[in-house]
Amino acid sequence: MQKGILLVAFGSSVPAANVALKNIHHEVERSFPGVMIRWAYTSAFIRKKLKRQGDEVDSPVIALSKMADEGCTHIAIQSLHTIPGLEYEYLLQTVKGIMDIPKGPVKVEVGRPLLYSHEDVERAVDAMMAHIPHRGEREGLVLMGHGTPHFSNVFYPALNYYFAQKTHTVFVATVEGFPTIQDIILKLKQQKIDKVYLMPFMSMAGGHVKNDMCGEHEGSWCTLLISAGFKVECIIKGTGELKEMVSIWLQHLKDAFERL
Repeated sequence: MQKGILLVAFGSSVPAANVALKNIHHEVERSFPGVMIRWAYTSAFIRKKLKRQGDEVDSPVIALSKMADEGCTHIAIQSLHTIPGLEYEYLLQTVKGIMDIPKGPVKVEVGRPLLYSHEDVERAVDAMMAHIPHRGEREGLVLMGHGTPHFSNVFYPALNYYFAQKTHTVFVATVEGFPTIQDIILKLKQQKIDKVYLMPFMSMAGGHVKNDMCGEHEGSWCTLLISAGFKVECIIKGTGELKEMVSIWLQHLKDAFERL
């Protein structure tokens, strides 16, 4: 038996975003000394873009095949996605398929994404509360989630409920799901907020953060909020840079590793 770990993220082509992945890698190395650690991105678009830039990252199926060739018989995969959405389902289907390949790994276990249970959401909310900027009475924080057409998008409105149990000035909106930034702007006005901090609720501060959250174009969240009369300040830090958030993924990885 030879055990290995495969860390799987959506991926990003923004170099500055890699600080989050380096932080996660460091924490995994500390918790699993001497264990082989490999990386894969689920986004084909990101992988192709990186390849054109001269930087190649494997897909999960290629990474698993390489690990098997290197002698790994038992592999714990950790999903670094935020919710159990389409990318996570793709990962589960990949594992199911590769187990049928001759001379493939003997056993593969997949660690849950960041948010999967009630306890996960509670821990994530507490972690974010520890990292929100110092705010006055009329200052608020809006977290940017990705959003998805998958039914797991319900985690985002659920997060708003959990945050509401602790504060009336922290909200979650999504780029491609519900709630939208326009939904949250209405709530900010209802709470008579003057200044808004923007912060990603994504593992990496990549393209969505750089362009959709803090970009200067007409449709960015920053521009929309300024146009609506708010003062805005962007905080460029992915959840993969926050120790308390990484500890949730790490616990899920430990659970998967024990199942091997």
